[in-house]
Amino acid sequence: MPIVCFGEMLWDVLPTGKQPGGAPLNVAVHLHNFGLAAEIISRVGHDDLGSELLAFVASKDIGTRFVQRGETHLTGVVKANVSDSMEVTYQIVQPVAWDYIHYETALRVLVETCEAFVFGSLAARQAPSRETLYRLLQQAPRKVFDVNLRPPHYSRDVVTYLLNQADMVKLNHHELAEIMAWFGVNPDETTALRWLAERFQLQAVCVTKGAAGAALWVNQQLYRSPGIVVRVQDTIGSGDAFLAALLRGWLAGQAPAEYLAFACAAGSLVATCQGATPAISEAQVLALATAAAA
Repeated sequence: MPIVCFGEMLWDVLPTGKQPGGAPLNVAVHLHNFGLAAEIISRVGHDDLGSELLAFVASKDIGTRFVQRGETHLTGVVKANVSDSMEVTYQIVQPVAWDYIHYETALRVLVETCEAFVFGSLAARQAPSRETLYRLLQQAPRKVFDVNLRPPHYSRDVVTYLLNQADMVKLNHHELAEIMAWFGVNPDETTALRWLAERFQLQAVCVTKGAAGAALWVNQQLYRSPGIVVRVQDTIGSGDAFLAALLRGWLAGQAPAEYLAFACAAGSLVATCQGATPAISEAQVLALATAAAA
């Protein structure tokens, strides 16, 4: 059964040129890198950029039959500012094709039979894709919310609804602090992760902390993994590789400390490369994790 990634599929425009991107696309590529089946639900325009994105996905041996093509809106583009390699910022154009993902019976059938359904807040910024997402969430057997707050493309009400739908949540330390402020809860990671798990009945919740590693609350216990020192090219896609690696271990029922360390190594490895979807392998990630633990 595949892991289904829903949402934005776009081009990141950098000073060095354009690169395929969008969190759902990046997660799907890294799931495939780790030997897992992945499908993407998205939408691109009937334009050259859309055709190039579909060709890129196909080149990664990921199916494109659930990527819709639209006549009225262009393929998504994001202008990425990488002047600070540790904290990339984005200017996200709207509206674009992935804001108009239409609900179809084929999508329902796919989601009903998937291993897990991965989604974020960005794809819910416009009503058409948001309504499709909400309908598919009712069919998904296991739901993974990659929070991914990109101002001004989210609201507290929508994020709270998505938290209520999720089984697993992954967010970064900035997002954790903001969400805790909404609810008046101490942002200390132990308090915050436990509170999120209890308030939203989550099976697992994970916070990434950049160079400081990550923390995971699962099975009523907190696990921490330190950051791995690497020479950073850029951090685009690091969180997406982290999530793909985390899912690999969580779905397989591995020990939490083991798959959290693997996820941190995956995110660090991608940060040593340029772009969001370098061709990393499970063996390379394990080698980095082993070297870091030595």
